[in-house]
Amino acid sequence: MTASTPLSPDAMSLLVTGAQEMGISLSPAQQADFERYYHELAEWNQKFNLTSITDYEDVQAKHFLDSLAGLPILAEELNLPLTLKPGLRLVDVGTGAGFPGVPLKLAAPDIQLALMDGTGKKVRFLEQLTQALALADTSVIQGRAEELGRKEEYRAAFDVVTARAVASLNTLVEYLLPLVRLNGLALIYKGPSAPQEFVDARSAIQMLGGDTVRLAPLDVPFVEGRRFILLIRKVRATPGDYPRGQGLPRRRPLA
Repeated sequence: MTASTPLSPDAMSLLVTGAQEMGISLSPAQQADFERYYHELAEWNQKFNLTSITDYEDVQAKHFLDSLAGLPILAEELNLPLTLKPGLRLVDVGTGAGFPGVPLKLAAPDIQLALMDGTGKKVRFLEQLTQALALADTSVIQGRAEELGRKEEYRAAFDVVTARAVASLNTLVEYLLPLVRLNGLALIYKGPSAPQEFVDARSAIQMLGGDTVRLAPLDVPFVEGRRFILLIRKVRATPGDYPRGQGLPRRRPLA
């Protein structure tokens, strides 16, 4: 299916059914927004390589539902409804084509969303996407977390920081935790390597001011393979030496 192919009235059924299985109810307007999201993604992907997953059903399952799977766990930890709350500040680091940040915003439209990525073509897509979806209280930030995390306007500025398919965990926590406010959360999406990555990253999490709340297996409807959510609460300020710049978090992860 291409971006110009008309969708049948039940074209969103995979997304709607899977969301319902996770306790998330999507209104017709929200379903239409996800449909528009797919069209924008498919159209831009013909010019720029935003994602290797382009089949309509695969996008619904492996991008949309996979992104939404973290919402019930986040809401439970915050003791909030699935719509979260107005004004909650969430930044999605290394967001790429907008995952998981944009699906979370579509499901919980009153949050304040920031989409952070260092690649210009992805930033341009996100700017177009946020306009096409008329996403209120949404900003697109171009830059690398290891640099932005040292700037006053972003450091310890967010209630929730998310990341999906960005880096190994002992690298990733150095990107994320400096951005999390005290008592805020990092919500990290991981694949089957998550348990071992967590073992390798435990010291780094503590060093950066984090305390692990939960490593939860995910059952994402229509998605095969083991998936996990790691929740980390920021309990102490991140030391001022972090994040390190010049690619050090990736080249020399904290032990």
